[in-house]
Amino acid sequence: MNILGINYGGHDTSAALMIDGKLIAACEEERYIKDKHTRVFPANAVSDCLKMAGLSIKDIDRAAFCYKPDLLLTTDSPIRKMRRDLPTEEDFREVLEKETGYQGPVDFHEHHVCHLASAYYPSGFLDALLMSNDGVGEILCSLYGKGVYGGIQPVFAENEWPHSLGLLYSAVTFYLGWKPMYDEGITMGLAPLGDSSAIVEGTEKTYLEVFREIIEPSNTYGVKINLDWVAFHSERSKFVGDKFIETFGPKKEWADPITENHKNIAAGLQDRLEEIVLDQLRAARKNFGLDKLCIAGGVGLNCSLNGKIVQSGIFDKVFVQPGAGDNGTAIGACYLSTKANWGGEFLPVKDHNFYLGSESTDEEIEAYLKEQGLKYTRLNGDYDIVAQKLTERNIIGWFQGRAEFGPRALGNRSILTSPFPADIKDHINAKVKFREAFRPFAPAVLADHASDYFHIEQESPHMLMAVQVREDKKDAIPAVIHVDNSARVQTVAETNNPQFHKLLTLFNEKTGIPVLLNTSFNVKGQPIVNDIADAVGCFLGTNIDILVAGDFMVIKETDGE
Repeated sequence: MNILGINYGGHDTSAALMIDGKLIAACEEERYIKDKHTRVFPANAVSDCLKMAGLSIKDIDRAAFCYKPDLLLTTDSPIRKMRRDLPTEEDFREVLEKETGYQGPVDFHEHHVCHLASAYYPSGFLDALLMSNDGVGEILCSLYGKGVYGGIQPVFAENEWPHSLGLLYSAVTFYLGWKPMYDEGITMGLAPLGDSSAIVEGTEKTYLEVFREIIEPSNTYGVKINLDWVAFHSERSKFVGDKFIETFGPKKEWADPITENHKNIAAGLQDRLEEIVLDQLRAARKNFGLDKLCIAGGVGLNCSLNGKIVQSGIFDKVFVQPGAGDNGTAIGACYLSTKANWGGEFLPVKDHNFYLGSESTDEEIEAYLKEQGLKYTRLNGDYDIVAQKLTERNIIGWFQGRAEFGPRALGNRSILTSPFPADIKDHINAKVKFREAFRPFAPAVLADHASDYFHIEQESPHMLMAVQVREDKKDAIPAVIHVDNSARVQTVAETNNPQFHKLLTLFNEKTGIPVLLNTSFNVKGQPIVNDIADAVGCFLGTNIDILVAGDFMVIKETDGE
């Protein structure tokens, strides 16, 4: 059974391909057209999924779409006007045929159920609590469910637009001068620099107390957004309401300096988000008795929140879908269509391999390097010299195997360097990534050593959990520690990425430190590099010292050489 999953009708369009219940490929359209968080139909992603599977569109048995547009036809809510970009079922069939030639059956699945499925089925947990929070699906902004022996049972489906944690986070991101539905990670990174217990000027309330007025709990597992403070439900381009501006001051523009007020706003928002979600999860743990948790939805990319969930000990194990945003719904749709049409038992199977995208062969890489006139060395599978270059504080563009699915570079499309000294992160932010100076970098750590360096007792292969660094290790890895002593950990095992594991092992042998600084192979505003041409372009256009692409190493020539 060949299932083609498609996310279209919103941002982060994507495609996924599943054969007999096994995920074969998953690709994001932004990587091909260089338009981050794009909304265009994922024609390139579909084509590449088919290519990697060795199939044509005629081999597809069913297409799976991650929305049920007809749900909007049954409501009088203003959401119908706000979601006018979502195609009807008929429109989707037409654009699918026009773009791909597909004329077969199409399954339409509810958006948030796709989120839940995308996390539940690859988690490997037979029974688990399932949580999705994002901006908005069709009408719902969140969904809680139970995964029980291969079936998904919604348990709370009342949190309707505009009462959305995701949209509120986007609104505050907009207020702080960044792009909504785009730069929420910057707001999350700013939050630790602020103090939510500080008093808001002109009031007697703390920033956290004000955000408690803005976000209130509702029916145990829902939220109620005080609409006096926001405008995204009435004016798409305004986002925050007049009361928000009256309380916190004028909207920050991108070029304006970041003030203590801005930092405290980010802190108040983040702290309130964590309060609300942790209270919901404590109640769910008590009421449903499930000791494992699966997370998806755009808010699931908030690694600070995820880290607090892990460290709370509410659940024994937590799995976060690496494509937690809308891109991952294409995967969820594949699982749901397979489940519905399988005809037999279909249970979760642990599958944490999300290296599912494009690949450039060594032959293609070498041909392109020659075409560009670049001098290179063939490594013959020996990364010892690469590890040595890392000990010498070089910055390396690391381009290997198939591209990762999701927004985090997991050791196949990464920029790597030593986790020390501390000021190397300032250099990368300014001269390589061209982004804000306060933005943190993640540590990739050998899985067997993770708990020696960080307060984490479970695997975290997808870099979606921020946890505390152990006190006695802070001096060893200062470049990957944020101001609140947290780090967004990626655990690397030989089973999930043997090449990256090999490099980390060699670096550990040379330095005694089983950690590398790992950030995505791109610059601010651009998607992660996809093919060898992208990798070379980023390498030449930044202060990356060395490119290791496949089995080839290119050392950048400096003036005078």
